[in-house]
Amino acid sequence: MNTHYNSSRNSRQYASTFAGTVQAAAGENPKTTTQTLRLGIDVPLLLIVACLLAFGLLMVFSAGMRPSMLATGKPYHFFLNQIKWAILGLSAATIIMYLDYHIIRRFLLPMIGGTVLMLLLVLLIGDFRLGAQRSFFNGSVQPSELAKVAVVIYLAFWIKSKESQFNNISFGLLPLLGILGIISGLILAQPDISAAATIIMLGVGVFFFANGNFKQLMMVAILTLLFGLLVVGLNSSMSETAADRFGTFIIGLLNPGAAGDHIQRSVNSIVNGGVFGVGIGLGQIKNIGLPVAHTDSIFAVIAEETGLVGASLTVLLYIGLMWRGLKIAKQAPDLEGKLLASGLTFWIVLEALINMGVMVNLFPFAGNALPLISAGGSSLVTTLAALGIIMSVARYTARQTQTSEGRAYGAVTDLRWRDSRRRQSRARRGTSGGR
Repeated sequence: MNTHYNSSRNSRQYASTFAGTVQAAAGENPKTTTQTLRLGIDVPLLLIVACLLAFGLLMVFSAGMRPSMLATGKPYHFFLNQIKWAILGLSAATIIMYLDYHIIRRFLLPMIGGTVLMLLLVLLIGDFRLGAQRSFFNGSVQPSELAKVAVVIYLAFWIKSKESQFNNISFGLLPLLGILGIISGLILAQPDISAAATIIMLGVGVFFFANGNFKQLMMVAILTLLFGLLVVGLNSSMSETAADRFGTFIIGLLNPGAAGDHIQRSVNSIVNGGVFGVGIGLGQIKNIGLPVAHTDSIFAVIAEETGLVGASLTVLLYIGLMWRGLKIAKQAPDLEGKLLASGLTFWIVLEALINMGVMVNLFPFAGNALPLISAGGSSLVTTLAALGIIMSVARYTARQTQTSEGRAYGAVTDLRWRDSRRRQSRARRGTSGGR
């Protein structure tokens, strides 16, 4: 009995050592790999999101006091609202993260149909604010933000369903133009030029990540640009707004001193912040004319109160988010996972790039929020939900890896166990024969 027990124990130890040796040869720590697979969570991405969200709440607290007083007479109105939306968004992200992202396929038509319906309703009964009709509940819910995520998700599954015919113009280019044309056209009617342009860029981006034909990519870009120019040209007020923004942008590039008031105050904030900033809550320009300091202009507040150091760290966090998102996309086991992770990551980083670029006059003025930082319910919740989907792709990939590796190691262990029994059987016959 002791001989049999020792042989079995040695065989199990050998199998465990063999598995560890295989992982070590691949440059992996067996303990770390096992823990990562069991958790199924991309920890670096989780830490990056936590940093951005916590920093965003702090900056909304600082930048939102004066706008809150002017709007409601209460200094913490926008900050408390942001906390509520953060809790809702985190709850949604957690639920989505633990679901298999393939289940989204069942809800594609209701999702895209509901998005179109909301875009129509906002034109009929939405709030009219700042010269546009694009939101519900006093600006807290903007259907255009939901449309950006819906377009990425819909295109990811639609492209997968047309994979074999994707580079055919009739099955690839034309339907893609139709989807983007309907969504962006309804958003332009609000009017919201920057959101419509973002929708088009997202469509081209997802097409690119799906390895779409380069000629078709260029045709999509050119045709959607012409469509946008046509719609803007037919709407006189929209045309005047676009011309004014573009003209102001060009003047600012040629002579920063002659730039628009918004850009000048933003640049003054950045200059006033210097290297280390004036301190959280101590910025002055947000109180003396910087428009929408708690939403579209919050990066200028960051630059003034935390300086070049804080602004650079913010940029680095978004770069880190892009790195993790694209890595998850690269490791995804199927095309849907790849397109969901890459497309949603591209959307979040694109929003951040446009928002920060506008504040330093690298782009014409646009109303894109700074993801996870700017005040706003629809932006925060949709961004967190999108990150939940990216995390779901990471978890599914980890489970697939765990299953395949578990089978491999199980086969090794089983083989050694059977060998030990054969050796034990032969030893017992030899002993009885000796007696």
